Amino acid sequence: MWEGYFKKQQQIEFIKSEFLSHLCQQMELVKSEGPLLTEQGTGLQDDLSGIERPVSVQVSALPEKQYQVVHSLAKWKRQVLADYRAPVGQGIVVNMTALRPDEEKLDATHSVFVDQWDWEKVIAEEQRSVEFLKQQVEKIYTALRATETRFRAIYGGLSILPKHIVFISSETLRAEYPELTAKQREDKIAEKYGAVFIHGIGGALSDGKKHDERAPDYDDWSTHCEQYGTGLNGDLLVWSPKLKQAIELSSMGIRVDAQALKRQLELTEQTHRLALPWHQRLVAGELPFTIGGGIGQSRVVMLLLQAEHIAQVQCSVWQPGIQEAL
Repeated sequence: MWEGYFKKQQQIEFIKSEFLSHLCQQMELVKSEGPLLTEQGTGLQDDLSGIERPVSVQVSALPEKQYQVVHSLAKWKRQVLADYRAPVGQGIVVNMTALRPDEEKLDATHSVFVDQWDWEKVIAEEQRSVEFLKQQVEKIYTALRATETRFRAIYGGLSILPKHIVFISSETLRAEYPELTAKQREDKIAEKYGAVFIHGIGGALSDGKKHDERAPDYDDWSTHCEQYGTGLNGDLLVWSPKLKQAIELSSMGIRVDAQALKRQLELTEQTHRLALPWHQRLVAGELPFTIGGGIGQSRVVMLLLQAEHIAQVQCSVWQPGIQEAL
């Protein structure tokens, strides 16, 4: 029993360290420390889809301030790159942990505890394009496949990742499967190709519905690209033969510039955020153009280990009976 536990912990550590090494090499990132708390009212908190409530923390030594456990580090990373004057093409990656108690469901791939590689790097203004976004996705996927190759060479097992990742816009995906829900479309396309990146997530599609919700002040989901439709962001999905469903490994995108920020705040009726310090810095041109995202650590691990449930590779809280059944 101990031998099995010991081996699994070794495998988890191997996958995490191996992937981080390949990711840093492919994307020109340096590992950085990151915060668990952000100060309320600065605009640094990531509001995700807008319905998740952050965990509030009162610090006894700082009674005049309110703090929140981070949802992600989307805005914090961009501010760091600005403050330390990172050059174009380079960036940071943080081993981020967070709590999302408002997660709608706890199932095989969803947990209250969040652990991800939160990365961000500086880009040139002319690189704000879907073509550049795709290039970065390819690099991340290369790091993922390299990790799987090394893992299989040492621990055995069959490879599950296809050689290439397929790109499709959320609008094209909707047109291909108009009768399906967004989640059902993701499963369908992921099963068909094995690995897929769906770009353009956050804005309304031609049927008036959104593929998924996105906050208005980190990813650019409203800029129109003639050849590719609307949006400079997306999700990386891989088909899990074990779970018979798509697993979202990463949400990422080119970040808003001042114009996209104002447009998206207007579309979501949240222009009051322009008064927040972080947003004022962006509008004033004090923050660099960047691309970034998060890559789920436990999801990558469970995919390569072919685990049946995320509880098998991380510690969190679950409904009664879940832990005992695994």
